[in-house]
Amino acid sequence: MPGIGNEIGFATLPQHVHRKYAKKGFDFTIMVVGESGLGKSTLINCLFLADLYKGRKTVNVDDLVERTVEIQKKQLDILEKGIKLKVTIIDTPGYGDAINTKNSFHLVENYVDDQFNQYFKDESGLNRKNIVDNRVHCCLYFISPLGRGLTQLDIQFMKRLHQKVNIIPIISKADALTPNELHMLKKKVMRDLEEQHISIFRIPECDSDEDEEFRRKDREIKFNKFKTDDA
Repeated sequence: MPGIGNEIGFATLPQHVHRKYAKKGFDFTIMVVGESGLGKSTLINCLFLADLYKGRKTVNVDDLVERTVEIQKKQLDILEKGIKLKVTIIDTPGYGDAINTKNSFHLVENYVDDQFNQYFKDESGLNRKNIVDNRVHCCLYFISPLGRGLTQLDIQFMKRLHQKVNIIPIISKADALTPNELHMLKKKVMRDLEEQHISIFRIPECDSDEDEEFRRKDREIKFNKFKTDDA
């Protein structure tokens, strides 16, 4: 029987899992949702230091009015500290652009549901070795800086998706607002979310083994959010 000092068994399971996934890599899917002109493409390009929308053409006003929602996928392979990460960006051009926005969220909602159903089907099958995880893990939802909080389209979309996807609301082009205007808009958005019982992504607590720099940034983000919510 192996002694306690031998490196086998459940005691080393975290290390085995880490090595396995470091070799295999991770899949992460981000969905980007919002009306045209809110800076979605710019933010994604800045996040990943890449021009993912190089061939995109500007839609003229006449076409914009009758435009329907599309689903477009772009993929990036990232390697950081020996860990592979395959990032899939799900873009939704046409969302909220038409005059009648009543059904704008249906295609997006159906897409999210289809990915969950496909993953469940693959997990329930016999061959689970090469399953590709296409589920949407995070949704960046862009909010117009020109309004006074959430629109009905914003509310209906988030109500339908908040139990399925981690939603991160983003006030677009916030640098066009004064600090006071931005502060008031954040408070109004948070109040609307609370009144509509919409859950959004919350920053989790730090793990005990995180370094001090990570802990400092985590405290700073939470402190700024706390000031916005309670001021």
